[in-house]
Amino acid sequence: MSVFTRVARGRLAAWLTVAVAIVLGAAVFGFPEPENPAPVSSNGLSVQWQSTQVERLQEELPASDVEPAIVVVSRADGGPLTEPDHAAVTGISGELGRFAVGGRVGPPQTSPDGTVALVAVPLSTAGGQEAVVTTVADLRAALDGLPDGLTAEVTGAPAFSADLTKVFDGADITLLAVTAGVVALLLLITYRSPFLWIVPLVVVAATEQLTLRAVDTIVPAFGIHLQEGQVTGIASVLVFGAATDYALLLIARYREELRREEDRFAAMRAALRRTAEPILASGGTVVLGVLTLLLSEQETNQALAVACATGVVFAMLSALFLLPAVLVIFGRGLFWPFVPRVGGPAREGRLWGRLGAAVVRRPVPVAALTTLLLAGLALGGLGIRTGLSETEQFRVKPEAVAGAETLAKAFPAGTTQPVAVLTTPAAVAAVTDAAASVPGVASARPGDAGTTVAQVDVVLSAEPGTAASDRAVEALRDAVAAVPGSAPPAVEGADPFTGAVVGGTVAATYDSDKADAKDLWLILPIILLLVGAVLVLLLRGLVAPLLLVLTVIASFFASLGAAWLLFDHVLGFPALDSGVLLLAFVFLVALGVDYNIFLVTRAREDARRTGTRDGMLSALRVTGGVITSAGVLLAAVFAVLGVLPLITLTQIGIIVCIGVLLDTLLVRTVLVPALAFMLGDRFWWPGRIDRTPEDAPADQDRRPAEPTAGRD
Repeated sequence: MSVFTRVARGRLAAWLTVAVAIVLGAAVFGFPEPENPAPVSSNGLSVQWQSTQVERLQEELPASDVEPAIVVVSRADGGPLTEPDHAAVTGISGELGRFAVGGRVGPPQTSPDGTVALVAVPLSTAGGQEAVVTTVADLRAALDGLPDGLTAEVTGAPAFSADLTKVFDGADITLLAVTAGVVALLLLITYRSPFLWIVPLVVVAATEQLTLRAVDTIVPAFGIHLQEGQVTGIASVLVFGAATDYALLLIARYREELRREEDRFAAMRAALRRTAEPILASGGTVVLGVLTLLLSEQETNQALAVACATGVVFAMLSALFLLPAVLVIFGRGLFWPFVPRVGGPAREGRLWGRLGAAVVRRPVPVAALTTLLLAGLALGGLGIRTGLSETEQFRVKPEAVAGAETLAKAFPAGTTQPVAVLTTPAAVAAVTDAAASVPGVASARPGDAGTTVAQVDVVLSAEPGTAASDRAVEALRDAVAAVPGSAPPAVEGADPFTGAVVGGTVAATYDSDKADAKDLWLILPIILLLVGAVLVLLLRGLVAPLLLVLTVIASFFASLGAAWLLFDHVLGFPALDSGVLLLAFVFLVALGVDYNIFLVTRAREDARRTGTRDGMLSALRVTGGVITSAGVLLAAVFAVLGVLPLITLTQIGIIVCIGVLLDTLLVRTVLVPALAFMLGDRFWWPGRIDRTPEDAPADQDRRPAEPTAGRD
């Protein structure tokens, strides 16, 4: 076969690959979008949790689709309400009846100190989330008629729901724009070419958009409710980061091969042969890691598992098929002004080569100092606090939070979110008395009642989501469950009750925290075993995989400690959200081991000719620039989660950002090479390195191919 025939076939194959990718992408966008299943509960917990059971039982109550919005009125100067103020509040209460179920609201209630008045407006939730958002907005607009000097704030469950929806309006576009801008800037700095950065950015952006469309179909197909905003935001960032990392790895190896091969198609084939294994191993590790979230008690985590796994699979496919085709179509000129020529010198790796030489001279002290540094950072997490109340979830305080804080200063803190105790109609009086006697309960009174189920509304003294609130919920559950004959009808799929059950938003938050702790102890060992198994299969040894897993664990605790110091002393976050630990661990272990995979697979390849010591030095020199660029880019992309309005997402982004930087700049660059230098060939035990010169010859000894007509 002539050179010209090979080139023609290579071009045809590249164009066909791009065409197939476009057709498949169009097919994905043409998928019918199934109906999003209803969430299993308001906080995503299964029916085995008491708060979810209460939600199911409340459906049997006459007012099951009614929730009160709380209008909080106070003076701007913080002083007591005057007689004209009370008259104005009474007047506006009558006008608010048009929003209330039944057409009227109860009389205003004034706090004991006379500084705050509240009006409960029962709103219908039967029309869905969009209708609630609209009603809350109209309710707030109607309060503009209050006299000057009075401040009105709308809080309560409908207001919190509306504000959460509002803060995510336009967040997807903002996230995409900021992420794409960060990636474009870092690619431009990395390649120092006015053209090269455009190709991976376009491919990665197309992959991200394809992922989000596929997620809209795949997640509901699994019967899992898809929560827009949080799930799609994290999935978007992960796809951008992972796909760009794989692109950086492939392009770096392609440029390396272009210095040996005149034919760019042969160079790409060689690059793919060498990068397919680490990309597949890296992507497989991330996919297995995120899929462990399917074991979570939280439906949001399950949706995240499917969404992120889908995105990483698409990222691998784009890096191994679409990106190579586009790169060879454009040819060598894409790298201008630093066009790689056959036999040309490598400009990359000098810094990393010197660093490796410094580490190899004193591997034991270097490893010891690096370990001490990681341990010192980990100590920053000793005073960590977990658990955010509902009013602490937002980085920018919405009106619902401000209203709840105003109310908490004058009324019992739990007034905006009463605890719901479900029992039988016959046991209401006994359950009310039992609840009222519990420490931490401010009041208990009978609420809505049906034929088989009745509700007792309990107001706690402590702010929802605090430790005092949690203790009150525990004590309340014990007290009402002991009331004879108080057990409501059993919920389908759950064990029969022994007594009255406690739910509502406050109890749901408590259950969610307990579920997060349960997930942590279940999923952490599983993901470590899965990652370790992938490394054992990839490296065909035990020592190296064990050391790599231990370094990733050390990196996680160091990043957690460093992040907590930042949260506590700089950003002023009150606590770490209980779900952050699990998500940060999953992403850091799955992503952090990637850079070790990139380094160690190349070290093993080069060690077959030169031995472990020189193989690791060569790998550090050759991969140092690309892995560092990939790590910095991934860290920056996760930091972009900070543009979203929830503290939870900001915390995940910062922890993963710090952890990836530690993995990239310290663990992979210093600690892993030091361990390899210390152990020598024992690093691969019980496997061994068969040193065969013809198997992956050293880069510096490979002779460039003779010039051919395939040169571009």
